[in-house]
Amino acid sequence: MGIAETSMNKAVGVPTPLIDGIDKVTGSAKYTADLDATGALVGKILRSRWSHANIRNIEISAARALPGVAAILTGDDCLSTFGILPITEDEYALAKERVRYKGDPIAAVAAVDDETAEKALSLITVDVEELPAYFTPEEASQPGAVDIHEEKPGNLLREQSYELGDVDGGFADADLVFRGTFSSTEINHMQLERNAALADYDPDRGWLTLQSVSQVPYYLHLMLAQCLDMDRSRIRLIKPFVGGGFGARAEALNFEIITAMLAKAAGGKVRLEQTREDCFLTHRGRPQSELSITLGMKKDGGITGCSADVVQAGGAYSSYGIITILYAGAAINGLYEMPAFRYRGNRMFTNLPTCGPMRGHGTIATRFAFETLMSEMAEKLGLDPFAVRRKNLLTVPFETINGVKINSYGLPECLDWVEEASGWKERFGKLPKGKGLGMGCSHMLSGAPKPVHRTGEPHALINLKLDFDGGITVFTGAPDIGQGSSTILVQSVADVLGVDIERIRIIESDSAVTPKDNGAFSSRITFMCGNAAIDAAENLKEILVAAAAEKLDARLEDIECLGEVYRVAGSQDPGIPFADVVAQALVDTGTITVKGTFTAPKEYQGTVKFRGSAVGPSMGFSFGATVAEVSVDEEMGVVTVDQLWTALDCGFAINPLAVEGQIEGQVWMAVGQAISEELNYLNGLPLQANALDYRVPTISESPPIEVRIIESRDPNGPFGAKEGSEGALASVIAAIGAAIYDAIGIRLHDLPFSPDRVLASLEKHKK
Repeated sequence: MGIAETSMNKAVGVPTPLIDGIDKVTGSAKYTADLDATGALVGKILRSRWSHANIRNIEISAARALPGVAAILTGDDCLSTFGILPITEDEYALAKERVRYKGDPIAAVAAVDDETAEKALSLITVDVEELPAYFTPEEASQPGAVDIHEEKPGNLLREQSYELGDVDGGFADADLVFRGTFSSTEINHMQLERNAALADYDPDRGWLTLQSVSQVPYYLHLMLAQCLDMDRSRIRLIKPFVGGGFGARAEALNFEIITAMLAKAAGGKVRLEQTREDCFLTHRGRPQSELSITLGMKKDGGITGCSADVVQAGGAYSSYGIITILYAGAAINGLYEMPAFRYRGNRMFTNLPTCGPMRGHGTIATRFAFETLMSEMAEKLGLDPFAVRRKNLLTVPFETINGVKINSYGLPECLDWVEEASGWKERFGKLPKGKGLGMGCSHMLSGAPKPVHRTGEPHALINLKLDFDGGITVFTGAPDIGQGSSTILVQSVADVLGVDIERIRIIESDSAVTPKDNGAFSSRITFMCGNAAIDAAENLKEILVAAAAEKLDARLEDIECLGEVYRVAGSQDPGIPFADVVAQALVDTGTITVKGTFTAPKEYQGTVKFRGSAVGPSMGFSFGATVAEVSVDEEMGVVTVDQLWTALDCGFAINPLAVEGQIEGQVWMAVGQAISEELNYLNGLPLQANALDYRVPTISESPPIEVRIIESRDPNGPFGAKEGSEGALASVIAAIGAAIYDAIGIRLHDLPFSPDRVLASLEKHKK
C-alpha cells in the first residue's frame, strides 16, 4: 500500500525517561517481596549440609505434627526434573536420592509464620551416605572419581572440539607465535533484589498463580507445568517489578518451583523469600575458567591463526552449561578477521552451586585472554595496540570462519573515539611509574536466532489494542527487568504511528493476557521484540489510514499521516484528528487488536560447520572499545581505576538515555570482575556469601566513565538498532589489565586483579 510522505512526531533517537522510572524513584513500584501476602503461609527450605551424599532417609513426621505446619515436601514429592535445555533437565526442585552440593534443597515447609517454619525444619532428620566431593575440574576428572550424575561419566557435561581452517599452517606462516594461560574466578551477579516468589493455588478450580523475580516467565511457566503435572492453561505467571537479573534469573530456579509446590500441597497461598546467602547458593553465576590460548601473528600485526582450550567448573547441575562452553569458543571469532581457528572446551560438574549465564554470557574470560595476548604480541612486535586491532578489522558484509554473518561494524569508529578521548597518542607509555593506560575490544550478539525450545513459533510477538478512548495498549510477554525494554517498545510503536508517546500504555509479562515471549536473555528484546513492535504498529497504521481514507473520501495512497492528524496530501484541508480516525476505524468492528511478529531468517542461524555451531550466530552484533587509566600502589597491591573511556556500536540508539545507562552499567560490572569480585569456597561452602564479603565496587571504587554511542545502523535491527548492554564489558577488563602493565610492568593473567595477586606477581617479578 502506498502512503503519502509523512511528517510525524519522532519518538526514537530521543533521550526518553524510562516509563517505569517514576514508580521506582517514588517507591511505589511493587517488587515480589512487596506484594500483598495477606493470608500467605511462610515457605522455608532445608538445605544440604553435605557436598555429595546419597540420601538414605528423610524423617518428617515430627515436623508434620507441629501445630501451624500446613505442608512438608521432599524429593519424593517431585514428579519431574527440570532445566532450561530439553537435553539437560537434571535437577529436581528438592534433591531426590542424592545431594550434590552444600545448599542443595532437601525438604521444604509451609507454615503459619517464620518461627513455626524454622522449628519445623529443625525437626526434620536426614540420614545420608557421604560420597567423595570434588570442588575443581581436576578433582572431578581424576581416575576413579564418583560420577556426580551417573549418566555423565567422568563428570563431563560437554566436550566441544573443532578446527576451522589450517591452524598449524597459520602458526607456521606467523612471524610470532605466543601462548598464554589465564584463569577467571567464579563470580556472582549480586543483583540488588533478593530472590522471592508468591504462589496462590485455588484447589476448587485447580488454578495456580505465581509471581516471581523471573527473567524468563515463559520457561518458568513451562517447568511449573512439568514439575507439578498441571495443564499449562491452569497456570498464570505474573512478573512484578524485578530488581535486576543479569542472567541469574534466566531459567526456572528451584525456589520458584518449590514455592508453587508448597502452595499446591497446602491448598492456598505461600510466600518464600531467600536470604542473601540463599541467593548465592542459587546463583547461576559466571563459572570459574582455566584457559590456554595460542595466537599467531605476522610482523604487521595480522592474525594468522588461533588455538584455544577452555575448562569451566560448572557446579552440580547443567543449567546453561552446554551453551556457555560453546559461546566461549564461538565468541573468539567475529570481532576480528580470523583465518584459522581451533577450539577445545570442557564443561565439568563439581560439587558446588550451579553456574549459569551472566552478562556477556560465556564470552568474557576468552575475550579478556585473547585481548591480553594481542597486546603482549603488539609490544613484542613494536606495534601500537590500536594499530594491531586496526590491522585485523572486518569489512562488512562479512561471514566469519564459523559461519556467522555480520552486516554492521562500528568497531573502527569506537577505536577512533576512545583513542582520541583518552589522549592515547600523547600519553600511552609516558605516564609516571605506577600510572598506566590500556585498551581492549569486545563484542556481543543481539539475540540468538535459534530459541532454547524450537517450537516453530515466532521469535517475538507483540499485540496492540486500540479502543474507543483512542488509547493504544501494547501487550508483550517480554520482561522488563530494569533494562528499559518496555520503554523501547512504546517508543517504537509511537514512532511508527507518529502519535504522542503519552497515548500509549504497556502491559507486560502476565501469561493470562500477554502473548508468549522467550524472555530477557542474550540481549534479544530490543532487537527481536522491537522488530515485532514495528510490525504490529505498521499493521495498525494500515487500518487507520484506510479509516481516514473512508472518512475523507480519498484514495489510500493520498492519505498523509501526521500522527495525531490525518489529511489528504497536498490539500488545503486541515485534516481530521486522530480521535475521529479511530472512531471511523471502530465502525462495524469495535475494539481493534493487531499483532506483529519477528522471526530470524534461516540464513542468520549459522552455517553448520561443526557440532554446536547453532550457538554463536545472531542477526546483529554490537562492538565496543575501552581505554582505561589506572594507578597501582606497589606497596599495598591496590589497583585504582582512575578513568574509563568506552565506546559502543549499538547500531542505533532508540533511547540514547537508556543506552548510556546500559553502557555505564556494564562498565561498572566489568570493573568489579577486574579488580575485586570473586567467589571462593572452603570445603564446599562459599566464603563470600553476603554483600559485605563479596566485594562489588562501592562508590569509592567506581571511576568516572566517559561514554560514546556509535551508530552503524544495522540493516536487520529495529530502526537499525542492535544490543547495547553487554558488548563492551570484556573490553573494560582487558583494558584495565593492559593499563596495569603500563603502570608497573607486570602482565596479570588471573582475574580478578586483587591486591594479593598484584603483590604475588610483583614479588615473583623481583625474584
